[in-house]
Amino acid sequence: MDVSQYLEIFIDETKEHLQNLNTQILNLEQEPDNMDTINEIFRAAHSLKGMAGTMGYKRMQTLTHDMENVFSEVRNGNIKVKDNMIDVLFQCLDALEEYLENIQGEADEGTNENEHLIKTLNEIMKGADSTPVANQEAAPDKKAAPVQSAEESKWNSIVLGDSESTVISSALSQGKNVYGLTVYVQESCILKAARAFLVFKAVEDLGEILISNPSSQDIEDEKFENDFSIIVITDAELDTVIKAASEVSEIEKVCGGNVSLDALATEEEAESKPEAAEVAPSTEVAVKEETEAKPQSAPKQDKKPAAGKPVVNRTVRVDIEKLDSLMNLVSELIIAKNSMVSITSNSEAGNNSSAFNEQIEYLESVTTNLHESVMKVRMVPIESVVQKFPRMIRDLQKKLGKQMELYMTGEETELDRTVVDEIGDPLMHLLRNAADHGLESAELRKERGKPAVGSIHLDAYQDGNNVVIEVKDDGNGIDVEAVKRKAIERGVITAEQGENMPDKDIVNLLFLPSFSTAKTVTDVSGRGVGLDVVKSKIESLSGEVDVKTKLGEGSTWSIRLPLTLAIIQALMVIVGDEKYAISLGSIQTLETITKQDIKLVQNEEVIHLRGTVIPLIRLDEVLDTKTKKNPDEDLVVVIVKKGDKLAGLVVDELIGQQEIVIKSLGKFISKLKIISGATILGDGEVALIVDANALF
Repeated sequence: MDVSQYLEIFIDETKEHLQNLNTQILNLEQEPDNMDTINEIFRAAHSLKGMAGTMGYKRMQTLTHDMENVFSEVRNGNIKVKDNMIDVLFQCLDALEEYLENIQGEADEGTNENEHLIKTLNEIMKGADSTPVANQEAAPDKKAAPVQSAEESKWNSIVLGDSESTVISSALSQGKNVYGLTVYVQESCILKAARAFLVFKAVEDLGEILISNPSSQDIEDEKFENDFSIIVITDAELDTVIKAASEVSEIEKVCGGNVSLDALATEEEAESKPEAAEVAPSTEVAVKEETEAKPQSAPKQDKKPAAGKPVVNRTVRVDIEKLDSLMNLVSELIIAKNSMVSITSNSEAGNNSSAFNEQIEYLESVTTNLHESVMKVRMVPIESVVQKFPRMIRDLQKKLGKQMELYMTGEETELDRTVVDEIGDPLMHLLRNAADHGLESAELRKERGKPAVGSIHLDAYQDGNNVVIEVKDDGNGIDVEAVKRKAIERGVITAEQGENMPDKDIVNLLFLPSFSTAKTVTDVSGRGVGLDVVKSKIESLSGEVDVKTKLGEGSTWSIRLPLTLAIIQALMVIVGDEKYAISLGSIQTLETITKQDIKLVQNEEVIHLRGTVIPLIRLDEVLDTKTKKNPDEDLVVVIVKKGDKLAGLVVDELIGQQEIVIKSLGKFISKLKIISGATILGDGEVALIVDANALF
């Protein structure tokens, strides 16, 4: 069976289960007796085991099977949750993530058997007060023993036709073995037909399946409860056949025995007997009571869902490439709309019919709604990224020997999927930085009158067309003087520059490559790599990163990211002979100023606007294009904002606001920071998009 087609689904679902396990084990550490948490961990481990088994990842299956066995004992009250068990479980999660990384890279789990973890889990199992209770799934080798009760020998009720009877007689006369098997699928199994298919395949490797009940077609269509029966002709021993079928994931048990033609009913005999009421055994008491008296043909919807089973998530997995294709279609639609607008504005007023204008309004409404719909599909909560951080802080607490607590808010804040996938590493750098460099030791905190347990806050919230993510700590803060000394020592700035630099600019030196003030190199941080990586990654997402700090009180690192990277509202301007776009999100105000309003400060042009000194940036000089403005004319200035900084971009002329589609310039001119992309205007002309952030 080729399972490669399911690889992407397997990877996605495994990530979800691992994240769920991570969260639940953290909860278990706080509340060791919480049965809801224990049941959730058991279910997640059980699901992972089944998925890994289906895909043929035996090492992953073995590890999750042993984790499931441990939690089976915990559920039964035979094992108590202790600190050492939590540490082992987290090591198991790390091992499973390693398997997953290998699978993502090479579609193979690798060769690490993780024997030390399996040995430790088995030692925990030995500490159980009693053997597992009935109905609990046993290890594969314990399943092989056949159980011969009337209820479990359902293969005896298979009805044979003349041809099947003849085949069995012939097989027995040739000395072959003929066995009947009844296979029970676990109550919690979701893909029963797939499990049945794998059982058929495993058995057919050893012999020939003569007949099944229900029919193979009904089994394929999942028209059966939790069991099915088959007649097998084989040279193998019964134990071997049962073991092969038992080793398929999510099979609860397999019962079997030798077939006797006298015991099996023929078609003639069956016609004279009333239909037997066969019921699949159930591990759920409430369900069992309700279904015991029902015939097999009872409709499935009468069966209540198992208690505590989570409702199936009503979401659809969509390939990101399909969304990108949809986004491109929307882009073309917007370009078409812009073309119509352009035709209207260029034609004579008398020729414009009201119907044509109505069409444009309708087209504009459709494109805007379509854009919003597509953006909503692409938007995902940042929860998927930040969920892994509580575990990371727990590990850092042990590694660094510091007491700390992570508080998170705004996990439901949504961002474009492509952005969410990229922000995990920058946030991890900032959190590790806060834990290692930011927070002081418990002794020093007590001396300073602070609580012994340090606080790290991760807060996310929407601010207009941006999402802001803040990492805040109540630690030592950044020693500006230490940063200045390090910068002078390394020749980044001169002593004279250091004297005149504001504190904020000195702190921003930390974002330079390989700049670190750490006195010792640890494996947590302080390798001189980190903040420059954070800055470059965030800027590649058209975002910005900023820091505010106070020595002795703590630091706040702020990341500001655009909600979308595909379609934006922009202000179109003219500089020289060329048209440019500036994102509306970064524009504060538009001003007209006279030549006399311009002052010089340290030989740089500035204007004084409503109590604020704002530096001027002449776009014609930056973009190397010749202005068409007369030197004596008033200047058109676009005031843009980055964090708490303002700047005035001097342009020749304003065209107006427009919804534009961002087209990438590609890798070849990626070093040109001040241009973030291009857009196609209604008349087919290409306009470059100015990155106001880079101009600062």
